[in-house]
Amino acid sequence: MMQFMLLFSRQGKLRLQKWYVAQPDKARKKITRDLVTTILARKPKMCSFLEWRDLKIVYKRYASLYFCCAIEQQDNELLCLEIIHRYVELLDKYFGSVCELDIIFNFEKAYFILDELLIGGEVQETSKKNVLKAIAAQDLLQEDETPQGFFEDHGLG
Repeated sequence: MMQFMLLFSRQGKLRLQKWYVAQPDKARKKITRDLVTTILARKPKMCSFLEWRDLKIVYKRYASLYFCCAIEQQDNELLCLEIIHRYVELLDKYFGSVCELDIIFNFEKAYFILDELLIGGEVQETSKKNVLKAIAAQDLLQEDETPQGFFEDHGLG
């Protein structure tokens, strides 16, 4: 089972975090700081897997973002790498060649896509088509909920 997923930039700025195992806020900050420092210090040709505490860390860099997951000792690292890649593919499909700014300015969509793919640290849906369908339905629902002239009608636009 996945313990958590972190997305961070080459500068070490945290862009997204999803915790599947409860951790106190102070522990989350320390874990994040330790892992970001460790991963950024590694050379590009080094293996994307590392042993850390009692977990296995699996990470992959796409453009300026690092996708990092912590899994349990008995979990398969290659499967985790595949989950990371699937998430990136979904982000790419949704945003059209995703970049760091897409995550920054549309973080709620990035979380929603992740939640459609993973629930409780386990794969929920393997079909990209089904995940994208759920996201499209959510977007439609969101559009229906936001009245088009609301801001103008209330002197806010």
